[in-house]
Amino acid sequence: MTIESKTVLVTGANRGIGQALVTEALRRGAARVYAGTRRPYTHPDPRVTSLALDITDDGQVRAAAAQVESLDVLVNNAGVFMFDDLSDREALERHLAVNLFGTYGVIQAFLPLLTRSKGTIVNNLSLAAVAALPLTPAYAVSKAAALSLTQSLRALLAGRGVRVHAVLTGPVDTDMTRGFDIPKASPESVARAIFDAVENDEEDIFPDPMSASLADSWRSGPVKALERENAAIAQAALAGA
Repeated sequence: MTIESKTVLVTGANRGIGQALVTEALRRGAARVYAGTRRPYTHPDPRVTSLALDITDDGQVRAAAAQVESLDVLVNNAGVFMFDDLSDREALERHLAVNLFGTYGVIQAFLPLLTRSKGTIVNNLSLAAVAALPLTPAYAVSKAAALSLTQSLRALLAGRGVRVHAVLTGPVDTDMTRGFDIPKASPESVARAIFDAVENDEEDIFPDPMSASLADSWRSGPVKALERENAAIAQAALAGA
């Protein structure tokens, strides 16, 4: 997979990592970039098409899918992040609605186009998916669920030629991490690393210094080995069905 001449859709495209992903896709020669945002959005490059896309609104998701004629790369970047202590069920439900079910709904809506193109799904998750940060536990729960969704889709869609990537991002200098006084990667560097990894066919992407320090142990560790074993079982069952 290369980004050049491809059609790319980025959700949550108006700021932070999403905005950097749009810019990086254009820099790499994408033929068309669909920018999905909840609020009106304009971009000076004529290759960018704005889509009204609140990923929790099923009607908007279906309408957005109907506007896109072809798609090679879907980047699920839209998300929500709030501090909590798991005492408020509504906070947990809000995180799951956006980070899990919103991502799921967008994938299902655009899957026919991605199957047709034998395209790529990129889910921007977080290191919190594998090790919860107790300051934001509802966020971690939702990202862990989204990682499981990603791993399941990776196995289930392999037979259709659709690749599924998980981005396990560490701290990035965006509005989302403004309250953390820690070293952070720039959105631009993270966007470059994400597309580099997609083009290198890396299933799990570690796009910043903190996450990169875990990459080798993750890829060679027992959790990844178990994922591959489970995927092989699922693929064998699908082939025999």
